[in-house]
Amino acid sequence: MARAIERIERDIAALKEAIRVIATELQSAYASYLNTLGLAVRKQLILASYHLCTQGYPENFLHLSLNQRQQLQQAIRKLGQVASEQLLTCIKSEEVGEDGTDGTDGTDEKDGGETSSSPVILGTSTPEPLTLDTSNPIELAKWQHNLEEVTQEILKKLSHDANLLLQKAGVLPKKLPEPILAAATAAASEASAEVMPGPPNLLNLVIEIENEQQSEDSELAQIMAINLRLGEIEFADVTLSSERRQIRSILLQINKLGREYQKKHRERAIAEAEAAWRASWFE
Repeated sequence: MARAIERIERDIAALKEAIRVIATELQSAYASYLNTLGLAVRKQLILASYHLCTQGYPENFLHLSLNQRQQLQQAIRKLGQVASEQLLTCIKSEEVGEDGTDGTDGTDEKDGGETSSSPVILGTSTPEPLTLDTSNPIELAKWQHNLEEVTQEILKKLSHDANLLLQKAGVLPKKLPEPILAAATAAASEASAEVMPGPPNLLNLVIEIENEQQSEDSELAQIMAINLRLGEIEFADVTLSSERRQIRSILLQINKLGREYQKKHRERAIAEAEAAWRASWFE
């Protein structure tokens, strides 16, 4: 029985090493993907803003002076730049070993400082770098899931801040309340809102706004707002789509190793339990 346990331990050790290798591939793939995504996000944000200013609310945009237009365009570019930097920050983490330590000390202070110095910021702080235990497929899956969630949150916050920027500049109607902009950013609508087809990364809504003078009365209003969607951004960029497929391929390998990893741990638990039973059994 001791030999069987030793054999299982060797199998687990081999699986851990294989997982470490593929975890490195996953980190590298995500680093490249997030770098490409940052460039694509900046491009799509500008395109969405251009469409909103020239076709969504052309009259409002024309009311701005040349200097106001230039300041708005510069602020939009800055928003995209900050978001691109935040996406890269997500992957800047050291590998975590068996002891659970990492090398991320001081990262938050540096990145947070860079973000806070921007004229328009995405949030109160830059997302913390995600850590990764490369020997455990379960922790690896959690790391990947968290990374995807942070990516989506950055896009959501970027869309929200871009809409606020456009509203403060006078392009988006100022009468639109904050909850409506938040709903647009989240690609959701209230019960009285209807989503209409439109260009990519823009949300076209018909909403019902209550009349403040007469609470029983309401009016319908059409609103176009920026809503950056990861799927649409990937669809518009061939390189980004290719890198996403590579990530999916690596994840399939990780899932396969993960199932084998759990199977071996189950075998070891059974073998150890059988050995413990025999060691404590007396006639």
